[in-house]
Amino acid sequence: MSAQSVRGKTSVAIKSIVFDFGNVIGCFDHELVYQKLVPLAGVPSETLRSVLFDARLEDDYESGRVITAELLRHVRGACGFRCADDELIAAYADMFWPNQPVCDLVPRLKPRYRLLLLSNTNELHANQFRWQFADTLSHFDHQILSYEVGVRKPNPGIFERCQRLAECAPAECVFIDDLAKNVEGGRAFGWHGIVYQGIEDLRQRLAQIGVLV
Repeated sequence: MSAQSVRGKTSVAIKSIVFDFGNVIGCFDHELVYQKLVPLAGVPSETLRSVLFDARLEDDYESGRVITAELLRHVRGACGFRCADDELIAAYADMFWPNQPVCDLVPRLKPRYRLLLLSNTNELHANQFRWQFADTLSHFDHQILSYEVGVRKPNPGIFERCQRLAECAPAECVFIDDLAKNVEGGRAFGWHGIVYQGIEDLRQRLAQIGVLV
């Protein structure tokens, strides 16, 4: 099924709604991490930034190829942190705040739809938001997290894993993500896709495919 045909298909009732976490349910800012860790590091701020936000390290950690203990050893060695692990972990993980309109929408959708979370994330961030957003996440039937399943969006493998848990046909799923490349990955798999651009746009686009909001 082509992405174009999925965009225009509204005759099949939506049964499952798949949400991204970052910048959809919860907002985040990596600068908050950077600001907290600068005073704890033993290297120049430019070195700290390059280590923390290294794209390859992010991909390895969020794909489960690097575990948390290895990450902590790496950043300690590269950045000269002298604080305890608990302090380092707290500074690294505490960067989220609620996107309240979406958090308010989730429980209103739950009675009618199966809800799934599909997120590129790592263990420390997931531990943080699972605790911080426990009330909102309690409405989800499953959480498919990249570091747990070993693959990140937009790789087709993570959509396949999510599809099995959705318990419906691909055309009966809609996927909401803030990144267009991830939404296109879902559309290529046969899902409806919505790039999140604010709550009012989301409501309108859900209504267009028959989702009761």
